[in-house]
Order: sequence, then C-alpha cells, then structure tokens
Amino acid sequence: MIFVRNCGAPPGAVAPTRPMNVPVRPAALLPGDTPSWWRLWRRWLFRTFPGRTLVLGLAIKVVTWPLGFAVALPPAVDAIDMVGSLALLFAFAYGLTRLAMSAKRRLLWHVRRKLILLYVFVGVLPALLVITFFLLAGLILLFNVSSYLVQSRVRSLTDQARFLAQTAQLEVQRSATAEAVGEAIERWQSTPQFRVHFAWFEAVGEAIERRQSSTETRYSYLSLAVVPVTGLTCPVEAARAARIPRTLPATLPIAAGPWAHLDAPATLPNWVPCDGFAGIVAIAVPASGAPGSEGGTRLVMRAVALPEVTNPTWAVVLDLPLSMVIEQRILAETGIRMSEITATVPWAAAPGLGRSFENRPPDPQNTPIFSLATQRWVAFLDFSDWTTGNAESASVVILINVWELYNRISVVSQPGAGKNFGQLLLLVLAVIGTLFLIIQFVALVIGFVLARQITGAVHDLFTGTQHVRAGDFGHQIPVRARDQLGELAESFNLMTGEVTTLLGEMAEKGRMEQEMFAARAIQQKLLPSGPLRVTGLAISAFCEPAREVAGDYYDFLPITDTMTGVLIADVAGKGLAAGLYMAQLKVIVQSLARLHHEPKEFLSAVNKVVSANLDAASFITMTYGVIDVERREMTFARAGHCPLIHVPADQPPGRRKARLLVPDGLSVGLQIDDGTLFDGLLQEQTISLAPGDLVVWFTDGISETMNESFDCFGEERLAQVVEQYAHLPFDQLRSYILAELRAFAGGADQHDDMTMILMKIEPPTPLPPGGAAASLSPGTPP
Repeated sequence: MIFVRNCGAPPGAVAPTRPMNVPVRPAALLPGDTPSWWRLWRRWLFRTFPGRTLVLGLAIKVVTWPLGFAVALPPAVDAIDMVGSLALLFAFAYGLTRLAMSAKRRLLWHVRRKLILLYVFVGVLPALLVITFFLLAGLILLFNVSSYLVQSRVRSLTDQARFLAQTAQLEVQRSATAEAVGEAIERWQSTPQFRVHFAWFEAVGEAIERRQSSTETRYSYLSLAVVPVTGLTCPVEAARAARIPRTLPATLPIAAGPWAHLDAPATLPNWVPCDGFAGIVAIAVPASGAPGSEGGTRLVMRAVALPEVTNPTWAVVLDLPLSMVIEQRILAETGIRMSEITATVPWAAAPGLGRSFENRPPDPQNTPIFSLATQRWVAFLDFSDWTTGNAESASVVILINVWELYNRISVVSQPGAGKNFGQLLLLVLAVIGTLFLIIQFVALVIGFVLARQITGAVHDLFTGTQHVRAGDFGHQIPVRARDQLGELAESFNLMTGEVTTLLGEMAEKGRMEQEMFAARAIQQKLLPSGPLRVTGLAISAFCEPAREVAGDYYDFLPITDTMTGVLIADVAGKGLAAGLYMAQLKVIVQSLARLHHEPKEFLSAVNKVVSANLDAASFITMTYGVIDVERREMTFARAGHCPLIHVPADQPPGRRKARLLVPDGLSVGLQIDDGTLFDGLLQEQTISLAPGDLVVWFTDGISETMNESFDCFGEERLAQVVEQYAHLPFDQLRSYILAELRAFAGGADQHDDMTMILMKIEPPTPLPPGGAAASLSPGTPP
C-alpha cells in the first residue's frame, strides 16, 4: 500500500485580502463614530448612576410639585421632595462638570490653542501681574503720600492756631490791669467798627494791632473770642498762679474778628482740659443760593488757650476756617487740591450749623478715572464735636496732580545741574518703563509667531496623517523652515514616498504571490496521485518547500504489477525557476520510464535529454530505484544525490543499525562532455529487502538544515534518528524527524526545500478481487 502526502499545500483556505489599490476608509478622530443622540441619552439616563439620579429627581418633582400647590405636604412627602431636590442638584452639578470637561477637551484639542494658552499663562499673565502690582504699589504710595501731605498741612495749621491762641492769651494776661481793662472796654463798646481782632483792652491794643496786621493776609477769616470758664480746676503752683489775674473785669463772652463762618462761642465746654485744645471742628454749611455757593461740610481749625491758674474763669478761643486762601496755599505747596468734605461716619453727631462765608469754585467735571493731572482720592481727617468732645472722622476728596506732587517732593538738585534731579530720575524711570513695554511687546509678537510656526507644523502633520489614513500617500507636507519641525515634515514626506514605493512593491509582490500560488497549485498536480496497485510496499512522502514553489521532485513509476520505480530529485536553486525545471523533469521522467527499466540506463537517458535542454548553469541531482516486491530486491543508482538510509529489520527495536547507501554517480545536466564521464562514474547497486526493512529517501534540504551557528544537521545524525524510531509508524517517525530538525535549527530560517520518502517492506497479502491500492490523494496519512 502506498500513502502519499503532497508537498506545500496550504493547510486551510486563504483568507480574502483587500486589493492594494483600494484605499483604507478614513477613521474619524474627533468626535469619532458615535451612535445617535437618542441612543446616547437613553443609555446615559438608564445605565449610569447620574442619569438614574436625574430620572429619580424628575419623577419625584413631577409628583410632589403639583401636589404642593394643592395641599400642604406632609413631613414624609416633604422629605421625599427634598431628596428629589438633592438628586436634581447632584445631577445638575455632575452635568455641569462633564460639560466643562467636554468644553475644555474640545477647546484645547488643537495644539495651537494649548500653546497660545500656555504662552498667556507663562508670558503674558506674569507680565500683566508684575505691571499691575507696580502700578497698584505706585498708586497706593501716591495716595498715601498725598493723604499724609494733606493731613500734615492741616496739623500744621492746627499748631499755628494753637500758637496764635496762646499768644493772644499771654497778651491778655500781661495787660489785664483793672484800670486798663475798664478804659479799653468803654472805648471798645463805643466803637462799632473795631479794626483790631484782639482789641480786648487799651493796654494790649497796639500789640494785637501788630499781630493782626501780620496775620490778616496769611489767615483770612481768623476770629477770636474770650469766653467764660466755669467749674474747671487745674493743678498749678500757687506762686505762679498768684501773678496771673484769675478773672477779667469785663462781661464775657467777647468776640473779635469777622466770625463769618459761625457764631462766636458763648462759653467753654466742660470737656476742654486745663492745657487747652487744638484740633478741627466741622460745621454744616447750607447752600446760600448764590452762584458758586454750595452746601456741605466745612472744617475749622480751633484752638483754646487758658491762663495758668488754679480755677481759670476765662479762655481765649481762636477759629481759623479752612478757606480758599488756605486751600490755595496747600495746593501751591503740595500740588493737591482739596474738594468736597463729608462726615464719613453715618451714626456720628451731625456737625454744628454754620454759615457760608465764601464761594467755592466748582470742581472739574467728567475727569477720567485715571488722570495724572486730576487724580481723585480721599483723605481722612479727625475732628471733634465741640459740644461733647467726641472724636469723629471726615473724608476730604482731594484732586492730585501727579506731576506737581512729584515736583514738590523731589526738590533736591545736584549742585550745578540745570535740571531737577527728581525729573532726571523720572526720565530714567520712563525710559526703563518704555523699554520694558517694548521688550514685552516684542516678546509677545515673537511668542505668537513661534506658536504659529509650531502649531502650523503640527497642523500640517495632522493634515498629512488624515490624508495617509484616507489612503492618499502622495500628499506632501510643506517644509516651512529648516529646523526640527521642518526636518520632521521632510521626514514625513520621505516616509510617505517610501510607503508609496513599498505599496507598489507590495502590490507587485502580491501579484507575484498569486502567480506563485497558481504555480504551486499546478506543481501539486505534477506530484504523484491516483491508485497504484503494489502489494507488500508502504510509502509515505513529505515535501516542505522553502518558497511557494519547490525545486524538489519525487515520483512513483509503476513498471509491472510487482515492480515499482521510485524517483527523488533536487533541481539546483529554489523558487519559480526551479519549479519550472522540475515540471520539465516530470515530462522527461514520464517519457523515459516506459523505455528504460534499469536505473543506470534510465539515468543515462535522462542525462542526455537534460544536458541538451537544460541551462548550462543548472544541474539536477537524483536517485532512481526499482523495487521488486516479488524478489525482495531494490536496484538503484545515484546521480550525485543524497545517500539512501537503509534500516534492516533483523534486530529488535532500539538495536537496529542504519546504513548509508552511497553508490558513485555524477549530477545530471552538467554538460561536461557527451555523457561518457557520466556513464562511466554512474554505478548501480542492488540490495535485498526483508519484511520490516525501512528505506529513507531525502534531499539535501533535510541533511543540510542549519542552525544559527551555520552548523549542518548531517546525514549521520539523520541516520541515527531514523534507526532510533524506525519501528514506529510513518506519521510518528516523520514527526520525530521534523521535531529533531526544528530543535536543531532553533530560530534559523529554512533555506532549502525539504523532501523525504519513507518506504517500508510489508509481508505480501493477496489483493481482493477487483481491489486497488490505497489512494495517492494528497494529504492522506499513512
């Protein structure tokens, strides 16, 4: 019985492949292949915890909300309604968070936006924060300095009022004799228009006249009054108090000066201490209706001086209103103009009622919020309630002229310098600030240009990848700069060009593979198939090509009912060329096998035909043998092919010894001469076969299998494997041989076709009537 396994047929059906000229469907990047919105909402509402929470909250509200309009909800239903509200609140917060995350992901998906945002956070915002910090610091410093200057000037006026009051008190104290007082009072009472503010007595008239003339132009609206004092006890030395008159021989109070702003006080409040008082008093001034007359709050510097006695009975009160003359003097000294005055504490006692004593010019209207000429700010001044002595606060709107203020506070100049040193510093600061703004602007422009270059290159790469995904490998990215991004774009262009070339090569290779598969299918038909009526002989063939088409060839040639020819050959080379020569050899062998039954004659005839038709650079090695089953003999000849391995069955399994049968012979088709050398070297050998004997035919692809160190498996090692497993059935024997070959080769690739024929002698069994040998169909196991 003969069993044949054809070589190289694929174990299963080949999966259909996409033609290379059909482009790949482009895959969407954003937002992607998504189902319908309804399916998404339904899946989210009923399959996620937030969605179920939203459905639960809506269901509760649908029930409880109409019910709440109809009747008062019970506590249990009210609690359920609260649960629904919390569920809706949670769902709303979750949805808002997801919406924010989705918006951020979509807005920042582009690299350009990320780089611009990064530049804004890294470059623009820090610069703006630094600029804002220094501007705010400068404004705070400017406002605080301005407030300090106003408060300082007001305190200076208060101190001057104290000094004038004390001076007047001393003048009165020194000149207060009984006779002088009486005469002065009589003249003062008979003179309605008394020019001297301090005309208390005739004895001090000249001194007060001189002081008034020196202060009249400097302090307009300055007013004096001598008021009675009661219930005040002061710790004063007795000797010192004895020299000072405790009382005045006149009826008090007595007023001097215009007192245009307020009525002169009639008495001294009890809260004034022994050392007197110097501070600010606020008065409420109603609008008079005259042009330029405005109502509001006015400030008056008031000072009180008492004589140094144990129980003073009189005191001098001096008022210095904050008039336009004084405000103009403050403006000239500081560059700050005082404007509207307001009592800032709503619950404070209302200022005393006064009179409008002068018309104030209107404040500039529609001034910008930030102006170097009229910058508005508020200064706070403390004033005292004259009735109670409580400390209150008033806000004064001040208009700051930054340039004038800077000129006033930077009055130091270098010796011999033509310009003010402060102006020079301001000029240097302006130059540095301008340079900073220019550098910041240039950095901003450069940053946006670089960001545009980077994002433009990334966008070009993204566009290129979209074309590649769509199967358009001919798209070229523009190289905009000779930098790393430009090199990346150029590399992408080179890659797409190489991919295009590789796709063409793959298409060509696919076409060739299809042709090779077709040739492979044709080659399979050249190998043995069909019934062969030979009894007493079992054969199994195996072929594994190194490529799709093999150069190895084997055949079984029936001669008579008891004689069978077996041929194994190896065409030099691999692939399609070797397969074509193998097809030619098939025709030659089938033709000559009918004419020549002896192996030597057959090989000699084959050599003559092949030498006449084969390429001079090619040759064929083969072994041909004739097995006579009836006589139990095998006659064979070897034309340069691998030896045969014969394992006699005369020993039990495990002790059998294999022998290599290597008769002389030259390869077929060498074209050395007319065939004389080939015929002279070719030897024919005959061996006896017994039942159970094993004969192995193989090609050099098996014996010359190499490992990663380029060592060959070898014929001796193959013979040892065969003699070790010769007693096994063909399928197990073949599996062991292939396993040894793969273990030896390791990771090395198969470099040559591997073909092997296993032949075993069986005891003769008569054929059934009309019976036939086993099928030679491909793939039939032994």
